[in-house]
Amino acid sequence: MIIIKGILERLTYQNPDNHYTIAKLRIAKINDPVTIVGHLAGVFEGESLEISGKWITHPKYGDQFKVEIYKVVLPATVSGIRKYLGSGMIKGIGKSLADKIVDYFEENTLDIIENEPDKLKHIHGIGEAKKTLIEQTWNKHHAVRRVMQFLQENGVGVYHAATILQIYGSQTLNILQKNPYAIAKDLPGIGFSLADMIAMNGGVKKDDENRLQACLIHCLLSFEQEGHVYGLKKKLFQFCSRLSGIDPDRFDKALEQLIDSDEVKIETHEDETKIYLSRLYKAESIIASRIKAILSMPVAPLNISKDKILEEVLSKLAIKLSEEQLSVVNNVLLEKIVVITGGPGTGKTTLIRALCEVFKLQNLKVTLSAPTGRAARRLSEVTGEKAFTLHKLLGFDFENQTFERNFANPLELDVFIVDEASMVDTLLMYRLIEAMPVSAVLILVGDTFQLPSVGPGNILSDIIESERIKVFFLTNIFRQAKQSPIIMYAHSIRNGEMPDFQKAGAGELSEFYFIENQTSEKVVETILELCSKRIPKAFPHIDEIQVLTPMHRGEAGTINLNQQLQKVLNQSRGGIESRDIMFKPNDKVMHLKNNYEKDVFNGDIGIVAEVIKTENKILVNYDGRIVEYDILELDELTLAYTISVHKSQGSEYGAVIIALTTAHFPLLQRNLLYTAMTRGKHLVIIVGSSKALKMALNNNKTALRLSGLKQKLMLP
Repeated sequence: MIIIKGILERLTYQNPDNHYTIAKLRIAKINDPVTIVGHLAGVFEGESLEISGKWITHPKYGDQFKVEIYKVVLPATVSGIRKYLGSGMIKGIGKSLADKIVDYFEENTLDIIENEPDKLKHIHGIGEAKKTLIEQTWNKHHAVRRVMQFLQENGVGVYHAATILQIYGSQTLNILQKNPYAIAKDLPGIGFSLADMIAMNGGVKKDDENRLQACLIHCLLSFEQEGHVYGLKKKLFQFCSRLSGIDPDRFDKALEQLIDSDEVKIETHEDETKIYLSRLYKAESIIASRIKAILSMPVAPLNISKDKILEEVLSKLAIKLSEEQLSVVNNVLLEKIVVITGGPGTGKTTLIRALCEVFKLQNLKVTLSAPTGRAARRLSEVTGEKAFTLHKLLGFDFENQTFERNFANPLELDVFIVDEASMVDTLLMYRLIEAMPVSAVLILVGDTFQLPSVGPGNILSDIIESERIKVFFLTNIFRQAKQSPIIMYAHSIRNGEMPDFQKAGAGELSEFYFIENQTSEKVVETILELCSKRIPKAFPHIDEIQVLTPMHRGEAGTINLNQQLQKVLNQSRGGIESRDIMFKPNDKVMHLKNNYEKDVFNGDIGIVAEVIKTENKILVNYDGRIVEYDILELDELTLAYTISVHKSQGSEYGAVIIALTTAHFPLLQRNLLYTAMTRGKHLVIIVGSSKALKMALNNNKTALRLSGLKQKLMLP
């Protein structure tokens, strides 16, 4: 790393939450100040800094120094201290008083203020009130700095240090010195390694109980991030042993302590010990018990005959239902919980429309919902009924992480229809089922071959496999759907059959193409050409092109593809930068987390309508609705020319381009390819190598997710 020293001349920008800073540093013997960027907490104009990092080149702002480590160098000479105190940065000390203090304490001045502030009262003009003001201002001024210095001295980089500071605030230093392993629970994935580094530097022994407990929690959180609801004891202990360097047998006591403190739960099944984080155990157990409670309730009697209901529904909707669909309509009135599953083109959405009318004829209140904003909007469009995201329906408070609707304050409905149910994870299903009155009917609709939920669990598949609930499998592909190469090839992929791509591209204009490219670089080149020239020319009626890719990193990952597509698709000038992303007018962007105040949700895609640089904010157009973001809120946005396949779940796009290379091999699975293909309405193009395609097609071994819902449902 390169080390530079200088005086902080100007703070151009600083985020008060994560301390991301853009500043000017004056370096001796260099005419112009240099721009420094990074997470610098507790720094002020006029201070001397010693910075370690590297030079980077910004496409618009030129050379910048990216800060990795920094420290404030307090002046040591009398003249330096005099200038420092006289700058006015310490409330209560002006130039005149600064001179008096420095004249009295000389080079010991700063040490006196820091450690023996009562001695300041020796100075004429400083009484108890003035001393207290100086002491408080100094402590506030340096508190953040002490934390950052402590963390950096323990090998924690500025980014993670700023994150830790954001979580714990003024209590950071106290928490880290008392039990650094606390951060293992609050920073899943990285917390344990950081905590371990701090603890080891502080002399904590390898077999310390706090360390072993933290290691267990960390590993369970890692399992959760992989989609598991629990971990098997043997595998968990082995994982912990490799991470900690401690014999697996030494974790039994730590496990008992976590059980005693109610942080984990254990369950024994067929000679296997399952270890749960308590919140996941609670969620899974309540899902099972509530489903059983709902199933035990009587079904409401019919007001009119089923034949009359069916006659009126078909007449009103002017549709013809298949035998499979008719079976659902005839039988759904006899059930408390129903699952409807099937691939594309099997009429799931038509069936939802029909069911809405069926229940309306019974004077029942029907509520439609889906896990994502886009899925909910699509459901509204195709049914003509209002649909909600599950989080909005359940009254989720993002700031406090609480739900308004629960067992004590249930939803007011008679029938609850949840579309794209394969995306619902264990924790969300728990909130859903808890808030549902036991008198209501629950209908889960989804495609089990889609990618599983991002969160832990395998809810839809577990419910189906338990055989506790009535399941309707839709297999008949409608004639209209059979005319779509996209749908037919998707079903081929689902069945493990390689589509005939020569036939696919043989027509004058097809809906499906495979373009052979052997390298990631060529894949990117082809995608750029398709988006900028070929598709707009050949398919002018398609107004939305969405690039999908399995991964974020790499040449054909979302990060690089977004940068490259922005260059060729958006020539607009002027923008605002956040997290190394330049947001410009006309950029395609995606919202990354549910924001109920703005009424935008994770996965919503919009277009940047305007950049107002004078006010450091941008305006985004979401289907005609303008949403404002200031610079502190831009971490909720990212470019969306390319998104991950996982992010595309529950959405449909006019045209879909799928990047598929062997570099993506860790994620090349049949259900991922199937999910990506079924996102396209009018056009699907796979760009990549035949080898990568075959790897995905032949890999039908979806990662086994450890969940206990199926077993819990099967119990009496």
